[in-house]
Amino acid sequence: MSSKRTGSSVATTASKILQDGRFGDTAKSLAASVLSQSGNGKNTSDSIASLASQVLQNPQASSAAQSVAASALAQAKGD
Repeated sequence: MSSKRTGSSVATTASKILQDGRFGDTAKSLAASVLSQSGNGKNTSDSIASLASQVLQNPQASSAAQSVAASALAQAKGD
């Protein structure tokens, strides 16, 4: 199990994404996942990890979306 947890700055960014209508469903899903893992040590699901990977590979993704995507991937369980 991953011992990584969502940091306060990423949690703040995730919260802002959820409140901002300019962000799409993918960014909001990642933000919700990152916030749900804050403080509990749970791992990112495979489907969310896949979304996070897509966001990180997208040059048009915002820095906020990339930040929560990176956090989500960092919390994914390793094989």
